Amino acid sequence: MVNVIVAGAAGRMGGRIIHMIDQTEGVELTAAFERPESPAVGQDAGVVAGLKPLSVPVADSLTAVIDKGDVIIDFTFHEATMAHARLAAQHNKPMVIGTTGLTKENLEELKALTANFPCVQAPNMSVGVNLLYKLVTTAAQVLGDDYDIEIIEAHHRMKKDAPSGTALQLARVIAEAVGRDLDEVGVYARHGMIGERTRKEIGIQTIRAGDIVGEHTVLFGTTGERIEITHKASSRDTFAKGAVRAAKWVVSQAPGLYNMQDVLGLK
Repeated sequence: MVNVIVAGAAGRMGGRIIHMIDQTEGVELTAAFERPESPAVGQDAGVVAGLKPLSVPVADSLTAVIDKGDVIIDFTFHEATMAHARLAAQHNKPMVIGTTGLTKENLEELKALTANFPCVQAPNMSVGVNLLYKLVTTAAQVLGDDYDIEIIEAHHRMKKDAPSGTALQLARVIAEAVGRDLDEVGVYARHGMIGERTRKEIGIQTIRAGDIVGEHTVLFGTTGERIEITHKASSRDTFAKGAVRAAKWVVSQAPGLYNMQDVLGLK
């Protein structure tokens, strides 16, 4: 049995992860926590998530519960996630991170910290999205410089970061496949007299509206044709299911930084 600690238990993803743990054999929720000022602190985590009572009170910090589980699942906010990762490194506690908005500096620090604990970090835990990474890599390698590349992502109006972590990861794997530096060729907005599109640029465009869970389209276009590869998520459960799968996998790994490609055996 894998005992799981859930960060951000009262959040949208925290609740769905608790639901998925409750439905999955071989895992059990043994601890959950929120920020100290959250009204969920002290309540039963199952009730907070809309389930039956699970006899797991929501704590006010990771420090209070870090010894109560085998692995931490964190889909919170990048600053909080990094604080949790530092504590996980001190306790050699495996971790699954689905938080988006991690900066380049955050990722560099996380890589250094994971010398002390195993961690799966991925901006999107969906099995379908991780297959999408592989599909667009193959497409980019075959199509090369003859096709313009655009990425369009859409999410709900409450999402704080843009572009999405998934869109940025799509751009990274495509840039690597065609031998480009994303820092040099990424184009994140267009307005006014911008001139002709350059051959090398990779466009990444953002839509925020309503309650869209998550949609990503990679468009390869050239004269006379275009290819579009799209993934649409209709429920957060797809991310929660992937996170629980990653948690079951990471507890038996050596220290290091992994992603869902490792979990799914797609490398």
